[in-house]
Amino acid sequence: MKKPRKKAGLRRDQGCVVRDFVTALALCHNVTPTFPDEADETAVEYQASSPDEIALVKFAESLSMSLRQRDQSQIVIKNAAGDLETYAILANFPFSSDTKRMGIVLKHQKTGRLMFYLKGAETVMKAKVRPNQRVVIDESCDNLANEGLRTLVISQKMLTKEFYDNWSRRYEAAKGDLNNREALTANCLEELESDMELLGVTGVEDRLQDDVAVVIESLRNAGIQVWMLTGDKVETATCIAISAGFKRRTQPLFFMRDMTEAYDASKRLDEFSRKAASSILMIDGQTLDVCFSTKKLEEKFFAEATKAPSVCVCRCSPTQKALITKKIAEYTGKRTAAIGDGGNDVGMILEANVGIGIVGKEGKQASLASDFSIDEFKFLRRLVLWHGRLSYKRSAVLSQFVIHRGLIIAIIQAIFSIIFYFVTISIYNGYLILGYSTIYTMFPVFSLVTDEDCSESAVMKFPILYSGLQKGRALSTKTFLIWTWKSIFQGCVIMLGSVIFFHESFTNIVTITFSSLIVCEILNVFSEVHRINYKMVISSILTFLIYFMSIGLFRGYFDTSYITWTFVMKVFLVTVASWAPLHLARRIYDFCDPSEHQKIMR
Repeated sequence: MKKPRKKAGLRRDQGCVVRDFVTALALCHNVTPTFPDEADETAVEYQASSPDEIALVKFAESLSMSLRQRDQSQIVIKNAAGDLETYAILANFPFSSDTKRMGIVLKHQKTGRLMFYLKGAETVMKAKVRPNQRVVIDESCDNLANEGLRTLVISQKMLTKEFYDNWSRRYEAAKGDLNNREALTANCLEELESDMELLGVTGVEDRLQDDVAVVIESLRNAGIQVWMLTGDKVETATCIAISAGFKRRTQPLFFMRDMTEAYDASKRLDEFSRKAASSILMIDGQTLDVCFSTKKLEEKFFAEATKAPSVCVCRCSPTQKALITKKIAEYTGKRTAAIGDGGNDVGMILEANVGIGIVGKEGKQASLASDFSIDEFKFLRRLVLWHGRLSYKRSAVLSQFVIHRGLIIAIIQAIFSIIFYFVTISIYNGYLILGYSTIYTMFPVFSLVTDEDCSESAVMKFPILYSGLQKGRALSTKTFLIWTWKSIFQGCVIMLGSVIFFHESFTNIVTITFSSLIVCEILNVFSEVHRINYKMVISSILTFLIYFMSIGLFRGYFDTSYITWTFVMKVFLVTVASWAPLHLARRIYDFCDPSEHQKIMR
């Protein structure tokens, strides 16, 4: 079998290398050009799964090597001389998170030359290029990474027709093998990708969106630990972490990189444990795999890493992102939220308790797979600190109030049965119970979800208000017992108070107790809210009107002839006796021991 032609020992002209480098940028990609206006050929839009590929194609276009057409069978480019060059696509190897590279075999239609272009991360490309060019890759990638750029290594290989025909037959046979397909195809690709000629290294700037540092700082002040999982090099990730606000001036960086032995990783974690509380951990994907090699070392890693203010995982694959998200929840027992903007983040978003996708230049894959979708990263601050906090507090109050609403009527029924010699008769008709659960108390109770204990500006100014939720004080066993006590107290007072004040009229016990119950529940709503708004007032007025109308409509359940001003006054006294003590005790407690939001809003 003939090998591809080599120019061993010959140093190519620099101009030829640059020409091939720009040509590779225009050809080795998965970008498709579109022309919205057919009459204007200069108005071109590029479509691709990665914005980096579009950036490289546009860079080649700025050097007069523009992409004009791309389909499954051929690529057409326009060279610096203004001539069109057509290349037939013989084989295409798309980029994947496992291979971390992409390649394409092309045939120049005019000359018949065969060439193979390969580009990818320097970690895999160093083994593909010639040995004397590997030092250049390390030096160039480090220099670009120190400037915060995302690097990519570009290479090529000229093929002979005999070599390609022979290789193609064996590759097709390997793909058709049912027993050892993966190993055979990997061997064929390994042969094709060997002895590549280095053309150059690209650096693409991954610009941060507006207010990223402000958002990260607010989340950290809110008691949320932030991890950055990225596929960039350690040097690039370090620059991004500093500019994004992951690192404060007083917090040093602690690096764990290029480790292959579990013993070395364990020793390094021991060093980090002594300074974990004040250091930012920077770890690469290779070292992370070593930490995951044993169960004991894995537990040790998460025990120490979760103590750090922030953690940055570099050269992280999509599989590792999803695994880290899962393990954090497993070892800490805490809720996790994953924020991403690309297809590589989908696994992480699906694994987290809450997935947040950002609609960006990398498409809408992350946004479609998420629970919440935002247009810019800066909106995360308002989503978490304002809407997230309100959602939790409102849900906590509403759920416990609904339990209280059902328990209090059960207490009234129990007291009624005890007073009347354990008679097995329901105090309220089915229609009244149905009305109590719906139209009589529905509007005031659901108006609780419009309550705001703090203004939005105060929450944004004091993110520490969010950290109070992590203590679980809004929804706990203590608050549940408090609401249970309220139900027992108010149910007993309403039933016993009605018997005491209306001892001469046991026949009207339904009208008395039900009227007190409805008014008491509406007053309970106003006791729980922090700011009374027009929705609460309207819902309460509407509830009173519906109840008064139902008294006139359901005369079989209510004795309207007994309703006088004396009756109204006694009902008012029963209601006040059941509601006022608890309301007064709540206000005294809040005055003596105010919560964080009460201190801020005073």
